[in-house]
Amino acid sequence: MSNLLKVKPLASILGEASETGEHTLKRSLGSGSLIALGIGAIIGTGIFVLTGTVAAQYAGPGVVYSFIAAAIGCVFAGLCYAEFSAMIPVAGSAYTYGYATLGELFAWVIGWDLVLEYAFGAATVCSGWSGYVLSLGQDLGLRLPPELAGTPGSIFVLYQGHWEFLGRVAAKLQQAGVDPNTLPQRHGIFNLVAFVGIMLVTAILVLGAKESANFNSFIVGVKLLVLVVFLAVGGNMLIHHPELMKANWHPFLPPNRGSFGDFGWSGVLRGAGVIFFAYIGFDAVSTAAQEAKDPKKDMPRGILGSLVICTVLYILVAMVLTALINYKYLNLPDALAVGMDATGVKWGAMLVKIGALGGLSSTMVVMLMGQSRVFFSMSRDGLLPASFSAIHPKFRTPWISSLTVGLVVAVFASLIPLAKLGEMCSIGTLLAFIIVCAGVWVLRRRSPEIPRPFRAPWMPLTPIMGILVSLGLMMGLPWETWVRLFVWLAVGLLIYFGYGRRHSRVQQGLPPEAPH
Repeated sequence: MSNLLKVKPLASILGEASETGEHTLKRSLGSGSLIALGIGAIIGTGIFVLTGTVAAQYAGPGVVYSFIAAAIGCVFAGLCYAEFSAMIPVAGSAYTYGYATLGELFAWVIGWDLVLEYAFGAATVCSGWSGYVLSLGQDLGLRLPPELAGTPGSIFVLYQGHWEFLGRVAAKLQQAGVDPNTLPQRHGIFNLVAFVGIMLVTAILVLGAKESANFNSFIVGVKLLVLVVFLAVGGNMLIHHPELMKANWHPFLPPNRGSFGDFGWSGVLRGAGVIFFAYIGFDAVSTAAQEAKDPKKDMPRGILGSLVICTVLYILVAMVLTALINYKYLNLPDALAVGMDATGVKWGAMLVKIGALGGLSSTMVVMLMGQSRVFFSMSRDGLLPASFSAIHPKFRTPWISSLTVGLVVAVFASLIPLAKLGEMCSIGTLLAFIIVCAGVWVLRRRSPEIPRPFRAPWMPLTPIMGILVSLGLMMGLPWETWVRLFVWLAVGLLIYFGYGRRHSRVQQGLPPEAPH
């Protein structure tokens, strides 16, 4: 058992961080690029997709409280990530931190868990992205057959001569007094738009980290502009029509309907657990540590700066959206576009859709980038086949890892409904946060002499609170999500004992395999 908890020597990890040459990841990202990476990941599904979903299913306008609860947990976890990423600037993120502090078995568990966070996260984002693509296509007169426009189980109805996603037109049907059951219906089979979207983003990642970051920085600027426009137009509408706010915010927190998580304060907690996924961008920044120019300064700035900026925007957007549209009609993948439609500003609705497309695209870039870098680190340690650490001779990116992750995520996004993807990603994220917080605490006690360019304050309160808040949010998720987590981890352990443990370079006393 002791071998299973064997830690990876910190000297070996720091040696990886200092490697240079054509077969290593290229250090090309400054603090501005890292903040943009964080914003690129954070501002995406949380605002453009999950805000409406959580409001409709769990918390109503009280989704604002869900954002605040999730942000509090992120502050503690973010401080721990900042300390680790500045001290251990390598590509593996929480996986590497766990390896250095808690041992190989924990490292494997967190590495496998990060697949849930990043791969399912990218799939969740792409599901929302495809909703905006289809909505924009409809505005331009371009439509796909329903069977290729949604995941299995999604319902489309024939309304006004066109096949429409039922979730998007439910409010219109109710206002028109039309029972959707009386309309012809068809079901989605394979989300072709989501599949193509993931593969396009994968191609960008293979081309290089700097190119991906430049693309991301441009898109981040676009979507920040779009959100400001949404807040300005929506806020102006509410100022001139305060009765909308009064009607849609009453009650601001709908009473619980008899079961845990079904509105009320338990709904806020469950909503926070689901929407926590929207904050995972700041920890995705840590996976780019090995590509940062000056990780000791740039990583804390990138992680904490992006977290603060996005939290403020989240709360403002959630308030305006739920004031414009009754929360009962927000369970759809393009909620902000519907909110802008309610203002009557047609060009604004089009702008939101374009901004959402760009915003969700940048989120997919960061999620897939994070997952491929985790596989890269696990492969170098021998826990995954060596092909995952192969570096492209021209682009200097882990191209096989990127292509493999991209293909798997594309299938996820095409076949699994949005709500299930979001819950799986949230529980994976929260488990990663718990292990990182525990790792910071352990390493402070075990090796206090190690230089720490950034030190998380209020020790040990910070990691303890990070663990407790993350665990509390996990407890608010449906029990079925816990079952899926345990099944996922069980499959991962079979792979570890069947392959990883026998090929582990740490177990054999060998240095990490050189990238090739």
